[in-house]
Amino acid sequence: MIPYDFHPGAIQRMNNKISTIALTLLMTGAIDSIRNLPASAMFGSSLIFFFVLAAVIFLIPTALVSAHLAANVDKGGVYDWVRLAFGEQYAFIAIWLQWINSVIWFPTIFSFMVGTAAYLINPELAQNKVVLTAIILVSFWLLTLINLKGVQVSAKFTSFCTLIGLIIPIVFIIALLLVWLFLGKPLQIQFNSASILPDWRHTDHWLALTAIISSFVGLELSTVHIHAVKNPQKSFPRALAYSTVIILVTMILGSLAIAVVLPNSQINLVNGTIQTYTYYLTAYHLSWLTPLLIILIVIGSLGGIISWIISPIIGLAQAAENGFLPKMFSKKNKNDVPQNLLIAQAILVSTICLVFLLFPSVNASYWLLTALSTQLYVIMYVLMFLAALRLYVDQQSNKDAFSVPGKKIGLGVVCWIGLIGCIISLIVGFIPPSNLDIGSGMYYETVFCGGLFAMIIPVIFFIMYQKQADSSNQKRRPSKKLKRLKIETAAALD
Repeated sequence: MIPYDFHPGAIQRMNNKISTIALTLLMTGAIDSIRNLPASAMFGSSLIFFFVLAAVIFLIPTALVSAHLAANVDKGGVYDWVRLAFGEQYAFIAIWLQWINSVIWFPTIFSFMVGTAAYLINPELAQNKVVLTAIILVSFWLLTLINLKGVQVSAKFTSFCTLIGLIIPIVFIIALLLVWLFLGKPLQIQFNSASILPDWRHTDHWLALTAIISSFVGLELSTVHIHAVKNPQKSFPRALAYSTVIILVTMILGSLAIAVVLPNSQINLVNGTIQTYTYYLTAYHLSWLTPLLIILIVIGSLGGIISWIISPIIGLAQAAENGFLPKMFSKKNKNDVPQNLLIAQAILVSTICLVFLLFPSVNASYWLLTALSTQLYVIMYVLMFLAALRLYVDQQSNKDAFSVPGKKIGLGVVCWIGLIGCIISLIVGFIPPSNLDIGSGMYYETVFCGGLFAMIIPVIFFIMYQKQADSSNQKRRPSKKLKRLKIETAAALD
């Protein structure tokens, strides 16, 4: 999952509305990620089929429905959509899932960054669980302290980091693949109907959906700017089509670039990308470029991490102000930063990082966190699709607004396709991968289910807390009848 590169304030300050090209880049930057390539590369040439399937049952429905809601509902964002459909409690569940997903995402992006940087010193460090965990903890707390000081990274800097860490490296790895194919070099996978079409009897093939859907989450973030787009009825569908093609092409080719040169058993989820760069560059006698690529990728990852440490906290701070969290979590320091929430987030991320010590291999821990993060985010998407079905926004309410083709029927079909994709992803997420050293299947299931329970159960307590707080406030408030009696008594005394 790639951090959101443009904040609303920056967009609102723009004199001109967003063009189709800018919107396309916005959507592409919200999803496309070089970090996710090794996970999908593990499934060989069948990844092509699964990328297309995931696009049909998840990526496209998510984009269409979130765009429709953003354009036709006065207030934007998952919290408001779910609140209007089902009330504040379900809205809090949705925003909690969106935030907790990012919390689980932190260790994976940090492990990717550390695993990539390790190649500058010793590649074996990326497989040392203790060293990896220690570096992640130190780095995350350091960035948290920086955010507590009020240091904000501008949208321009974040966009620059994304350009450095995403566009240049991914274009480069695709170029290396094309040259490899042109020269007729040996391939680790085959391109034929038997290999591209998956064997549904093997559960590992279904796991490709988890890896790929996890790389598609987050597109709904870009739709908050639908009202700032030039001619949204035409521009948004075009941008959607362009960005979908770009995302699919770059991620399919990027994943294949890894799969064609690295045997399945040698693909590392943490540093598989830099493994591939090293392999290609060594074969092309360009090894001197490896350190430069490592630095670029680390800078890009760092820029994304800085912005995401503070950004998701803002939504949760609003929930705290609405009474779902204790008052202490709405407290802000002199730099206008919700410090208690930020520190609580750091403690939670530190605890989740210990997952790397629970499994025999770093790959297994990385996969567990990725699958867990995806499950939580997909549950949030279930609420979003159900909210769209419940609201059934009138297509004719705003002729200039973007709407799903087919009016209510079209919206309903798209929502149900998205829900089917989410249900499949949720079921597949519980299947332990057989090609990773995860210990016993029962151990994996226990840790995975325990993780889901631990991430979701706080919602129940916070809702109970909010109900109790509301009940206490109502008891302390004088009733309308009592207020009227006091007013009449005062008037009589006068």
